[in-house]
Amino acid sequence: MARRLILFDIDGTLVDTMGAGLVSLQNGFYTAFPECEGREFPPLDLGGATDSGVAGFLFDHFAIEHSPEARERFFHSYADDLASRFLKSDEIRGRALPGVLPLLDALSKDDRYEIALLTGNTMRGAFIKLERYEMDHHFQTGGFGDDHADRNRLGPIALARAAEVHRETFVAENTLVVGDTLKDIYCARAFGAKVLAVSTGTVSAEVLEAAAPDAFLSNLAESEEALTRIEALF
Repeated sequence: MARRLILFDIDGTLVDTMGAGLVSLQNGFYTAFPECEGREFPPLDLGGATDSGVAGFLFDHFAIEHSPEARERFFHSYADDLASRFLKSDEIRGRALPGVLPLLDALSKDDRYEIALLTGNTMRGAFIKLERYEMDHHFQTGGFGDDHADRNRLGPIALARAAEVHRETFVAENTLVVGDTLKDIYCARAFGAKVLAVSTGTVSAEVLEAAAPDAFLSNLAESEEALTRIEALF
């Protein structure tokens, strides 16, 4: 039987940075584009957003030309600030969400599963956050926010990368997305994967359940229960 692939979102699903990620996003932007300092930073809806999409929104807002060079400058400055804030400081910034670490441990030891990421974070930003919360060793690959601005395009990218890294084929019908926003649900549907929604982010249980995910849990705190629900989905 083909192995199952489980794709995890990061923010609101695995970790809660308690706003530190947004601070780094803002600091990184002004470092990359100092000519914009003094101008008000716009409010951002980051729930399920991709960093490429955020970059495009900010470039429009501040009238910055959309170019690969501008995007890479922004991503580089943002990740540098994130690394300084998360990895080079003793200050506690956020937390791994309850149950996540034992769940990842259990899945990593189960030969039926492979786990990867499906996140709006850039690849570098994703692994900085995961390293801070001591879960980076569980992940080798995924689909990331610097791959495409449209989150719905990230699923096939994650599948292809997992196939390349693990030298085996993964198919959408044996893939599960775990996330905390409506965009995670829509993303899973876009490439034919199953989806487990968790209300550990900013979206209410009622809103998530109304979107009809394949399974719903209020949180992952009871890792054994989460494992049982995951197994039932396959």
